[in-house]
Amino acid sequence: MDCLTKNGYIKKYSCIIISIWIFVVAGSLFWNISIAKKQKEELALQSARSIFNLIVATRSWNASQGSVYAPTNEFSPPNPYLDPHLRDIQVNDTLTLTKINPAYMTRLISEVAARDHGFQFRITSLKPIRPGNKANEWETKALKSFEAGKTEYGYFVKNDSELSYYYMAPLFTSEECLQCHKKQGYELGDIRGGISIIIPSVSQSANWPLVLSHIIAALAGITLLSFFTQQIAAANDKMELLASRDSLTGVANRRFFQQYLGREWLRAKRNGSSLSFLMCDIDFFKLYNDTYGHQAGDNCLSQVAEALASGLKRPGDFIARYGGEEFAIILPETSLHGAESLAGKILKRVEELKLEHLPSSASKYVTVSIGVTNNETLSSAKEIIAHADKALYQAKKEGKNKVICVSHEAKFRPEETTAD
Repeated sequence: MDCLTKNGYIKKYSCIIISIWIFVVAGSLFWNISIAKKQKEELALQSARSIFNLIVATRSWNASQGSVYAPTNEFSPPNPYLDPHLRDIQVNDTLTLTKINPAYMTRLISEVAARDHGFQFRITSLKPIRPGNKANEWETKALKSFEAGKTEYGYFVKNDSELSYYYMAPLFTSEECLQCHKKQGYELGDIRGGISIIIPSVSQSANWPLVLSHIIAALAGITLLSFFTQQIAAANDKMELLASRDSLTGVANRRFFQQYLGREWLRAKRNGSSLSFLMCDIDFFKLYNDTYGHQAGDNCLSQVAEALASGLKRPGDFIARYGGEEFAIILPETSLHGAESLAGKILKRVEELKLEHLPSSASKYVTVSIGVTNNETLSSAKEIIAHADKALYQAKKEGKNKVICVSHEAKFRPEETTAD
């Protein structure tokens, strides 16, 4: 598997991990918003229940006392639904007491609550004695749900920018209640109505901090994952580069050469384009090593490789150390004539290095011989190597330090080998 393929897999799996991370963060956001919503609903419900229980407690106390009396004034006017003879007590010329039964007390307290505290509540019924207690649309739904077995009723209502909580719970007929409501047909334990409560301006917990924090978490995760992906890809590139390079000369090694030639051969075949190939060999290199030593030989190989590589100008041109003192050059989209011309320039570049090589019969400096061929009429990448090698053999045979282009029609004898 080459570097591009591996990096493709790295990016693919990175995208999958990033997608999973975004999904997890989004799930966390929705879960937290849902929890916040439930907490808000629970808080509103508990507040409404507390108000309801307090109202029921005051009513029960009032009923247990057989109603109470209070001075007649603007805050406790006489109840118009009670018999005046049984309702009022004239204490003296300046003080009159009026009867406050549970229902009337509830209404008076609700007025104070609405005026001073903002929340509203009232007694309501499907069969009210007082017309003002007749259930409205949402209260009617609640009362009917109580008859069906529901124990309480509550929901949020948004009006403009204000969020209110509507709540209602049933009132059951007790012994004290039958004194006034028996004639309506109620029996002990019957649901005779309910208390509706409206809590306005319920605190709307802002979701933007949650959204912002999750966006930051998502971006941070994506940034980190992208960074690590780039680091892994870079490390992979570095390892692949090390694995594909010749440690001495720095050009590609033979393994990578085989991969590259295979890809370019298939591409040329697919596109019907020309692919040229050069096989280069340093002349009398064994003699050079014997004369100047292996350290000098290594230095010679490095400088020759650099000279060969410097002659390649296009991005697709490729050089590799084929083995020993041999180098292979691949020239995509290059005709045989163009390849021969480039080979001549490379030949001069190497000789212009002026690396002394006195034992050489070709020149007093290090030189190379080059065999050139291309893919015309050839059927495999293996054949193009064989033909270039044959051309190189011919260049060596004819005195070295020269370029030979091989004819594809020429007979190739496998026993022919490159000579110094």
